[in-house]
Amino acid sequence: MKVLILAGGFGTRLSEETQNIPKPMIPIGNKPILWHIMKSYSKFGFNEFVILLGYKGYVIKEYFANYYLHQSDVTIDMKNNNIEILNNTAEPWKVTLIDTGLHTMTGGRIKRVEDLVKGERFMLTYGDGVSNVDINALMEAHEKHGKSITMTAVQPEGRFGSLKITGDQQVETFHEKPKGDGTWINGGFFVCEPKVLEYINEGDATVFEKAPLENLAKDGELFSYKHHGFWKPMDTLRDNKFLNELWENNEAKWKTW
Repeated sequence: MKVLILAGGFGTRLSEETQNIPKPMIPIGNKPILWHIMKSYSKFGFNEFVILLGYKGYVIKEYFANYYLHQSDVTIDMKNNNIEILNNTAEPWKVTLIDTGLHTMTGGRIKRVEDLVKGERFMLTYGDGVSNVDINALMEAHEKHGKSITMTAVQPEGRFGSLKITGDQQVETFHEKPKGDGTWINGGFFVCEPKVLEYINEGDATVFEKAPLENLAKDGELFSYKHHGFWKPMDTLRDNKFLNELWENNEAKWKTW
């Protein structure tokens, strides 16, 4: 089964990092966040990826074109222009890289690779967030309800500490960065049936999170899988710093491989 990864946005809220590289290539440790996402799927046996490129997509192409060389020890004979691979540490991945347009919206990017999906079920996620979601459990939930699409639902942490204050201004309780107000949000990590593509009908301007998902929900075709574990998008420099600190301190909960 193919895993589609949306990796074409401008990443404007991380403009300090994305002037030279696309957002999915921003590193956690010494690997792009895109690599971490792919490792999470690979752990569950999903090794065929279709990466939907846009902004600075050539950077992602070059990364995977040279991946084997970068991951292995080599001897280079400069005189004969020969390269000898001393060991192979590359991943068992098949990666298809598709330029889906610089200004194409999320739904339009997905629609552009309809021929690659070939009428089969596919996974879908974003190229800028990590999680320890159980992909097998997600798949089981999808197969159980038998509808068109399953969305992983998450409850992100609050950004600030939460206070409960009594009438005389005494702080009765304090919780540092509690879960949100009970609202579940779209955490990505979708399982999609081919029928989902029928809901993308506004061309490149289609925003997947608007009309397609709204209409799928209206038609009773959108179900959720509640993920209670770790989930974190990388939207800001603060997020990037936080994820890197977790990685450096061996506290990266998304590292399940």
